[in-house]
Amino acid sequence: MAKDWFVIHTYSGYENKVKMNLEKRVESMNMEEKIFRVLVPMEDEVEFKNGKEKVTKRKVYPGYVLVEMEMTDDSWYVVRNTPGVTGFVGTGTKPIPLLDQEVIQILQQMGMDDLRAKIDFEVNQTVQVIAGPFKDFVGVVREILPDKGKLRVEVSMFGRETPVELDFGQVQKLD
Repeated sequence: MAKDWFVIHTYSGYENKVKMNLEKRVESMNMEEKIFRVLVPMEDEVEFKNGKEKVTKRKVYPGYVLVEMEMTDDSWYVVRNTPGVTGFVGTGTKPIPLLDQEVIQILQQMGMDDLRAKIDFEVNQTVQVIAGPFKDFVGVVREILPDKGKLRVEVSMFGRETPVELDFGQVQKLD
């Protein structure tokens, strides 16, 4: 089963409390194999008061917390019944995972270039381009650049193999 990032809705102002409660529940209910990380996206905010620069952390998405997890009935139940959680973000009752590109952007914004956790591409793997100028092209991964969040993919253009550099979120694996 694949692990994905999901967004949970909380009472505003309770984001850090929900993070703490959920982390305690994961430990006490032995869910470490299904629920991996809980994040409250923060960014630095610079204020000038009395001529002095002051850096504070502010919540990027007040009322929301990110959870990296494998979605099963058990893991859904643990998260959903954590005090302060009002629900998952999704359609109806079905939580929808964030796209890899969305996760990468949020982690980069927070200064957490923890991209390796989301790389599930391999060299020589066939992928389809799903966004950008090469959309709908099929290519082969030739190099993975985790520090840049990019892949070098060889696509066939005008009858010859052409290397292009693409963001992780611009391609998807072909099964």
